[in-house]
Amino acid sequence: MYIQDILNHFIIAYPPEKANCDFLLKMRGKYGIIIKPSRKEVSPTEKKGIKIAAQNRKAFHDYFVEDRYEAGIELAGTEVKSIRAGTLNLKDAYCTVKDGELFVHGMHISPYEKGNIFNRDPVRSRRLLMHKREIRKLHALVKQDGYALVPLSVYFKDSRVKLEIGLCRGKKNYDKRAAASQRDAKREIDRTLKERNR
Repeated sequence: MYIQDILNHFIIAYPPEKANCDFLLKMRGKYGIIIKPSRKEVSPTEKKGIKIAAQNRKAFHDYFVEDRYEAGIELAGTEVKSIRAGTLNLKDAYCTVKDGELFVHGMHISPYEKGNIFNRDPVRSRRLLMHKREIRKLHALVKQDGYALVPLSVYFKDSRVKLEIGLCRGKKNYDKRAAASQRDAKREIDRTLKERNR
């Protein structure tokens, strides 16, 4: 029992998700208690060390996001400076696969104010950087009826610009109404709880 008490104390102080110690987990299992750390699937933009430059809120209103992917993006130097300044819009952006390469269209990056001749067309198509096998997989998925590749967010990861792409299925009008009513109900519950806690 003494060893059990020590192990209980240690694991309470250092949960397995943080301690990540296989020896302690085996010992706890030996003494009749097994702990399995929960591993939650996290979207790239929810990880630490990431600065979000822009988000596509319209995508979450119009689509069900079934899966998320991270891609690099081919940019000019002045475009990176514009993104850092926050002059980026993803509202009308979408992705396509052409000749085994992935492109984003309709992503508006405003011209950099000090860029003059080096500025590019604000809505030009830009090549996305992913492994070929990932692009082939996405191409096969998009061929299914009702699916589309939609940019969800642009963010900086270790000073590199990344694009989060969602494999999305379009919402019907009744889906949008149901989502709106759920959102309103949640807002009402939150408001009630906040007033009660005052």
